[in-house]
Amino acid sequence: MTARRIVTDVAIVGGGIVGSSAALALRRMGLKVVLLERDLCGSRSSGVNYGGVRRQGRPLSQLPLAQRAHELWGRLPELIGTDGEYVRSGHFKIARSAADMASLERYRAMTQGFDLELELVSGERLRALCPWLGPKAVGGSLCRDDGQANPRLVSPAFARAAERAGAVVLERTPVDEVIGDRNGFTLRSGTTLEVHAPLLLNCAGAWAGQLAAQFGEPVPMRSGHPAMAVTEPLPPLMDWSLGVEGGSIYCRQVARGNLVLGGGSGLALDADRARSERDAITALAGQAIELIPALRDAQLIRTWSGTEGYLPDREPVLGCSRTMPGLIHGFGFAGAGFQIGPAVGEVLAELARDGHTSTPIAAFGIERFAAPPTPPAASAPASLPELSHR
Repeated sequence: MTARRIVTDVAIVGGGIVGSSAALALRRMGLKVVLLERDLCGSRSSGVNYGGVRRQGRPLSQLPLAQRAHELWGRLPELIGTDGEYVRSGHFKIARSAADMASLERYRAMTQGFDLELELVSGERLRALCPWLGPKAVGGSLCRDDGQANPRLVSPAFARAAERAGAVVLERTPVDEVIGDRNGFTLRSGTTLEVHAPLLLNCAGAWAGQLAAQFGEPVPMRSGHPAMAVTEPLPPLMDWSLGVEGGSIYCRQVARGNLVLGGGSGLALDADRARSERDAITALAGQAIELIPALRDAQLIRTWSGTEGYLPDREPVLGCSRTMPGLIHGFGFAGAGFQIGPAVGEVLAELARDGHTSTPIAAFGIERFAAPPTPPAASAPASLPELSHR
């Protein structure tokens, strides 16, 4: 059987929120796009994450992306045809000690130029605003315009919007072979499909490291598997999405009353699947009850996990390859890519079209993981150092 052959301007590997939003942005620029996703778009970490849409707590390096994304989230129905249950409910980061409060105060001072408008809350005001919080909470930091959304709705909707805009979106289409040379890239899926493009976006999530390594840019990425759970519908407790300074649990209540909880680590079943372990869920439930005593009798109705890619500095790789012209990376978001995903998609599209972007991304270059040059051998002449490797 003759393979289907498609020639396009840009090929994208990976149909999560990053790859799908890049496809949409490229189509809005008028470029032809083919997106290949081995499963269903948005079915991996982009669709099974917590659903927090927060800027608060991000490293300063990510705040320009987060601010750009914040504007896009405000136009979600216009962009993708649904609000995805997105609400600017507020995000509250809980402090459990004076040291936590001091850390939150330092963060507020460092982020003054980013319009987060963080409010520190403690003492009687905390108890008045948050009567549902247990005594372990001594204060916190509120970002009123941060919020939450349903990732199971939002992430696939970006792919559908890209498709409506004219992108070729191919689901259940694993990429088995990628060949790159001075003429561009050839991607093959089995013997039935061949895609040719001068530009390739590597948005393959936790599996993107394999493609980067193929072109001489290995990265020390590991897989993480967050433990997640959801309760039965409960009476309204809180509007805010919650986090905890220094880590622990995160929690939000949806309009129907269910509380979505996350924290701790799940278990990898194989390279593609993961689940939450009993011990992790037990620990998660205990921490939740400690912070929100009203959850003591709540029933968990579902648990799950997923696979996310983590780099040692917990920063993504975002930018052009240093070894292969036409290859552009966007991966390694360490479980925090949902909010910035739409902005990352626009940045990738700008890099593809223009070779540069208006958003600062220097901190995310893949070259930060390049091996240091090999020093000259002791017997080599000082005037002839070994310079032949990247």
